[in-house]
Amino acid sequence: MPRYKLTIEYDGAPFIGWQSQTGGGAVQDVLEAGFKGFCGQDIRVNGAGRTDAGVHALGQVAHVDLEKAVATDTLRDAVNAHMRPHPVAIVEAEQVSDDFEARFGAIKRHYMYRIINRRAPLTLDRHQAWLVHKPLDAEAMHAAAQVLVGRHDFTTFRSVQCQAKSPVKTMDEVSVSGYGEDIEIICRARSFLHNQVRSIVGTLKMVGEGKWTARDVDRALKAKDRAACGPVAPSDGLYLLRVDYE
Repeated sequence: MPRYKLTIEYDGAPFIGWQSQTGGGAVQDVLEAGFKGFCGQDIRVNGAGRTDAGVHALGQVAHVDLEKAVATDTLRDAVNAHMRPHPVAIVEAEQVSDDFEARFGAIKRHYMYRIINRRAPLTLDRHQAWLVHKPLDAEAMHAAAQVLVGRHDFTTFRSVQCQAKSPVKTMDEVSVSGYGEDIEIICRARSFLHNQVRSIVGTLKMVGEGKWTARDVDRALKAKDRAACGPVAPSDGLYLLRVDYE
């Protein structure tokens, strides 16, 4: 059975998340229905990451196994046609070896969080970013974020519902950049805990507002206590940017 790697983009606002659940409404459901319409088969779409409700993707990766080979452009265009009008699109499809595994073969995941820092309400970016009215100091946020780079116990920044076996993760990058009213937080690691990025962003917002310092972030990290975390940022501003493989 030929295996295909899919690079997928979606607006997470109308979905309950990536993973199929009873009752439907997941991104995975839309993709599997698209494949059913294309080839008449029940195809399992295996994703690289289980994004939460409202979280977006510019470069989610998945793999599928088909009964027979098909041109990659045909696969992409036909499945996309069957997914309309849902805001989900296969951007690229490529045939890969049978041992390619979207989730367990990933060596790096890149997330971006978008904050729009202004008084006016959002129009074009509604449900696509976190609107924060109070002015934020992006440079202070970036400096404090460096406390989180490296290998740490991230219990403080982990959802109580997280099913990961260990709270220890290695963060390769946590950076904050300001572009006018736009603030972008980039987090890069092999894997993440449930709600880790949103917990980090909510904590860094406290720094940007002047309520916390880098020392407070360090203290929260070392507390290894969920109660020490800042508020969890909403899902609207979070994007899965890219997944890397060997």
